Amino acid sequence: MKFSLVAALVVLLAVAHGSEAVSLVKRAVQSDMDRITEFIKDMSATITSSTQDMVERVKAGTNTAQTYIKDSKAQIQPLVDNVQAEAAKLREHVKPFIANIDDTIKPLTDNFQDQVKPLADMMVNLFQQMLNQTMALLPPQ
Repeated sequence: MKFSLVAALVVLLAVAHGSEAVSLVKRAVQSDMDRITEFIKDMSATITSSTQDMVERVKAGTNTAQTYIKDSKAQIQPLVDNVQAEAAKLREHVKPFIANIDDTIKPLTDNFQDQVKPLADMMVNLFQQMLNQTMALLPPQ
C-alpha cells in the first residue's frame, strides 16, 4: 500500500509538473505572439505613415509643377500673341506680291508650254523614225 501511495504521489507530481510545463509553454507562446503582433502593428503604422508622407510629397511636387507651368504660360502668352499678330500683318503685306508674282509667272509658263510643245512633238517624231529605221535594219525573225 505504501508503494501504491508513493506511486500515486509520483504520478500526481508528474501530472502537476507537466501541466506547469504546458502552462510555461503557453505563456512563452503567448509572449511571442504578443511581440509578433506588436511588430506587425508597428510595421503597419510605419508603412501607412511613409505612404502618406510620400503622397503628400507627390502632391506638393505636382502643385509646384502646375504652378511653374501656369507661370511660364503667363509669361510666354504675350510673346505668342505678339508673334501671331506680326505674322498676320506680314501675311497681309505679302499677299499682293504673291498675287503679282502669280499673275506674272502664269503667262510665262503658258507661253513656255506653247513653245516647248512643238519641239517635244518633233523629238517624238525623230525618235520614232530612228526606231523604225533600226527595226528595218534587223534581220527578219
